Amino acid sequence: MTGNPKQRLPTVLVVDDELRSREALRRTLDEDFEVLTAANAEEAQRIMESEWVQIIVCDQRMPGTSGVEFLRRVRSQWPDTLRIILSGYTDAEDIIAGVNEAGIYQYLLKPWQPEQLLLTLQTAASVHRLQQENQRLSLELRTAEPVLARRVDSKQERARREFALDGLIRSPQSPLNAVCELVERIAPFDLSVLISGESGTGKEMLARAIHYCSRRSDKAFVVEHCGALPDQLLEAELFGYKRGAFTGAYEDRSGRFQQADGGTIFLDEIGDTSPVFQVKLLRVLQEGEFRPLGAARPQSVDVRVVAATHHDLEAEVRAGTFREDLYYRLATVTLRVPPLRERAMDIPLLAGRLLDASQKFLGKSVAGFSTEALACLAAYPWPGNVRELQNEILRMLALADTPQLGADLLAPRILRTPAVNQQEDQLLELIPLAGGLRERMDALEARVLKETLIRHRWNKSRAASELGLSRVGLRSKLVRYGLERG
Repeated sequence: MTGNPKQRLPTVLVVDDELRSREALRRTLDEDFEVLTAANAEEAQRIMESEWVQIIVCDQRMPGTSGVEFLRRVRSQWPDTLRIILSGYTDAEDIIAGVNEAGIYQYLLKPWQPEQLLLTLQTAASVHRLQQENQRLSLELRTAEPVLARRVDSKQERARREFALDGLIRSPQSPLNAVCELVERIAPFDLSVLISGESGTGKEMLARAIHYCSRRSDKAFVVEHCGALPDQLLEAELFGYKRGAFTGAYEDRSGRFQQADGGTIFLDEIGDTSPVFQVKLLRVLQEGEFRPLGAARPQSVDVRVVAATHHDLEAEVRAGTFREDLYYRLATVTLRVPPLRERAMDIPLLAGRLLDASQKFLGKSVAGFSTEALACLAAYPWPGNVRELQNEILRMLALADTPQLGADLLAPRILRTPAVNQQEDQLLELIPLAGGLRERMDALEARVLKETLIRHRWNKSRAASELGLSRVGLRSKLVRYGLERG
């Protein structure tokens, strides 16, 4: 593979013999990744020989070479590439074998959910960057061990500063402050914590803060996304397995619990696990021990468990879909991360920090946001929370051709908030309560005029054309509402 991976978005190679499936995957991933596609293993092999590919998403059942067989070949030739397998059937024994033999990073069942797939690949891209960084550090260690030892120590200190509470961006009036105060009080004690909140609110960041504020901060922080795997694979990932436990298990493999021994394990989307798996997890929490697949005896482990979910687990306990005993084991302390729509005061600070990261990622610099752009960002409810805000800022920066990010670069759904996208009660908030119908309609008309002008970068000819006005008629309305700009 050739090319420089630092100058562009992470590259994903989609390998699937079905055209519709390839196109669906491309549409899902196109905004966050550079997507290449191949209809079979041979075509994918040719692409791998000429392109820098960080992640492969491969269908299992294809004519000729199967997904696992192809990924086994990839592992031997391009070991740094992360490999993800898709399958439309639930008998996963050969896939589990591939986890070891082909080095498969993740296994997803068809039909896949766009949000789950996107989250999996975003996590995979982060893992790939960390692997590259680790390899670089290992090389430096071999050539300059005394110097690097000091660097590693400072890197651990930077990690504590970055991932502890100081790394959670918030204003003095933020509702997140109350959550952080509770974290400071409970982090030093080995209590299990359950974090609830919508997708994209930063539950994993809060879990990292708990770890780096605890006495375990110098040990491992291990993450497992429980909703992304069927039971059999999840059990193998968390508990590990012994050689010969199943077909293809050629060597012992440690699980996430063993890797987190002495540190913290973060179980994301714990609410998506099945009742059968919940029983096995409960034993680990009760007894402090687990049994790897194929092992004769259990192993003891000293791990702090932090779990997260976007479900209402109390309601699911009442409904009988989540085990009550497991819930109380996980929820010694419960934390709720407020959604971004409840943190409008944090958005200017968050946007600034995300813009800094985006400039480093894209290698492109700007002076910041315009006042209008920040006002629109703060007004939008952000159903996708911080993840959606991050993607929007990346998009704005990529499209920018001026020194400042203006409101004209915002996606229409954000620019028109709340005058177009919100419900009637939110729309009425824009209209003065005092005055007659004429005064209220004037206020609404002024809002529509301003929104249209912003989208067209104050080009009056284009705005007038969209609104069905003459340029003279538009100008008179701007003067009337005090919107004329010099």
